[in-house]
Amino acid sequence: MKKKIQFSLVYRDMWQSSGKYQPLKEQLERIAPVIIDMGCFARVETNGGAFEQVNLMAGENPNDAVRAFCKPFNEVGIKTHMLDRGLNALRMYPVPADVRKLMYKVKHAQGVDIPRIFCGLNDVRNIIPSIKWAAEAGMTPQASLCITNSPVHTVEYYSAIADQLIEAGAPEICLKDMAGIGQPAMLGALTRSIKEKHPDVIIQYHGHSGPGLSMASILEVCNNGADIIDTAIEPLSWGKVHPDIISVQSMLKNEGFDVPEINMAAYMKARSMTQEFIDDWLGAFIDPTNKHMSSLLLGCGLPGGMMGSMMSDLGGMLGVINGILRGKGEQELTIDDMLVKLFDEVAYVWPRVGYPPLVTPFSQYVKNIALMNLLTIAQGKGRFVMMDDAMWGMILGKSGKVPGDIDPVLRELAEKQGRQFTDEDPRSLVADALDTFRKEMEDNGWDCGQDDEELFELAMHPEQYRVYKSGQAKKTFLADLQKARDKKLGNNLTPAQIAELKHAKADAVKAPFAGKLYWSFAGEGVMAPCIEPFIGQQYKEGDVFCYLQTRWGEIVEIPAALGGKLVDISVKPGAQVRQGQELAWIERV
Repeated sequence: MKKKIQFSLVYRDMWQSSGKYQPLKEQLERIAPVIIDMGCFARVETNGGAFEQVNLMAGENPNDAVRAFCKPFNEVGIKTHMLDRGLNALRMYPVPADVRKLMYKVKHAQGVDIPRIFCGLNDVRNIIPSIKWAAEAGMTPQASLCITNSPVHTVEYYSAIADQLIEAGAPEICLKDMAGIGQPAMLGALTRSIKEKHPDVIIQYHGHSGPGLSMASILEVCNNGADIIDTAIEPLSWGKVHPDIISVQSMLKNEGFDVPEINMAAYMKARSMTQEFIDDWLGAFIDPTNKHMSSLLLGCGLPGGMMGSMMSDLGGMLGVINGILRGKGEQELTIDDMLVKLFDEVAYVWPRVGYPPLVTPFSQYVKNIALMNLLTIAQGKGRFVMMDDAMWGMILGKSGKVPGDIDPVLRELAEKQGRQFTDEDPRSLVADALDTFRKEMEDNGWDCGQDDEELFELAMHPEQYRVYKSGQAKKTFLADLQKARDKKLGNNLTPAQIAELKHAKADAVKAPFAGKLYWSFAGEGVMAPCIEPFIGQQYKEGDVFCYLQTRWGEIVEIPAALGGKLVDISVKPGAQVRQGQELAWIERV
C-alpha cells in the first residue's frame, strides 16, 4: 500500500466560491458534529478571507462564530485552518503589521490551529513575517505558493520560493491552485522537488474544479509525495468549487493509497443540512453559474470564485459599450461576445502587468484593467486609460514585486503621470494603527473583548464593524435578503415596490448635470469607473459620493446628500446619466 493521505474539508471556501454569504453561527454549530461523524477529515477550514466581513454585514459577531465552529473540532483533535492573505490578512487591502501580529494571538485563542498564509504575488516579504508571528502565537504556519500557468511560473521558480519559506520556519507548504489551472504534470514535479529537498515538510494541495484539471492534479501530487488534499461535499462540490470527497477518496483508494473511510450516513446528513442552509437563505446569494465548470477558465486564468461578480460587472459594461456601438452604427455585442472579449483582454493585459498570479486582490485588478480597456477601446481612446490607485499600486510594486516585467508602455505612462515605482518592503508602507483603534474603542465605550478580539475586529474591518455596532448591519442585511429572495423566487413584490420600501426614509443623490458617472479617479483626468461603494457604507455630510464628467470635460464632485448610510444604488460606473437623475439613496442615521 502507498503512503497515507489525509483529507481537509474547506467548508468556508465551499461557500466563498459559490456565493456572497456564509452560514450563521447556529448553522455552523449544528453541522460541525456531523462533519466529525463523517470520520474522514483530519482538518476543517473554519475561517478566512471574507468570512468575518460577511458575519458583520449580516449583523452577527464573527468572533462568536469562529469560536463556536472551532470548538467541537478542537475537542476531537481535528485540526482547524484559516485563509490568511498575508499583507492583506483577512481583507482586500494592506493591514498594519501590529494588527496582523495581533490576529494570530486572537485566532489561536479562538481555536484556529493553522493559518494558510499567502501573497497573491508570491512575494516572500509578505509571508515571512506572518510565519514568525503565527509560530510565536502557538499556531502552525502553513506558507502557500499561489499556482498559475505562465512562462515565469516554473517548477524552479516555485521551488526557490518554497526553500525561502521553509528556511523562514514554515513546517508546511500549500500548493494553492486557486483557479484550478495548474497543469497536473507541473504540480507533480513541483511536489517532488519540494519533497526531495524537504522530506519532513507537509504538503497540502488546494485545487478548484473550474476548468476540470483538479482530479488529475490531485493524483499527480499524491503520487509525488503530497500529504493532505482539500475537498468539498455536495451540494457545493464541483463547479467553481472543489472536488467532492467521495470521488477523491475513491480515486486514491483505487490507486493504492491509505485513505480513511467515509461514514456515508453522516455524509448524507451533512449534504442535507448544507442544502437546508441554501434553501433557508444562502441560496438567494448563490450565482447558479458558479455550479458550472468551464474550460474557458484555462485561457484567462481567472479564479472561479470571482465569476459571479465578474458576470455582473460584464453585464453593466455591455450596456455602456452597446450604447457606444449604436451611436457609431455598428453591430451590438451579446453577453457571450463580451465574455470572450474580456477573456482575450485579460490574456493581453496579464503579461504586460508582470504575470501576477490571479488571486484576490490581483485577479480583480487585472480583470478591472481589462474591463476598462474594453470600454476605452470602444470609445476610441485605446488601452490603459482608466486605472485607479489600487491597480497602479500593483504595477508600481506597492503590494510586492510582480513575477515578470512591466511593459514599457505602462512604465512610460507611469512616468508621464508622475507615478513612482518602488522596491520597498510593502509592510513599511503601512503605518501601525492599533493604538488609534484602541482609543476609538475607549471613546465609544466598547469592550475590547476576550483576548482583544473585538479590538482586532475593529482594526481589521473598521467600516463593517462600525456598521455592525450601530445595529444597522442587521437591518440592511434583512433588506438585502428580502430583495434577493424577491428577485430569485419571484414572489409578489415588484422591483418598484421593493425600491419604494428601501427609499422611503432615504435622501436621493441626484445628478446636477448630464454626464458620465465615476466612483473614483486617479488625477489628471484619468478616471476609474470600477470601484463601487458597498450597501451600508457610511457618509458624513459634505463627503464626496461620486464624480460626473460633463460633456465639456469638467469633473464635478457629487456630495453624499446630508450623509448617512447608503441603502441603494441605481446606476453602474461608466454610465451616462441625465440631469436630475437619481443615482443612489442615503438614509440619515
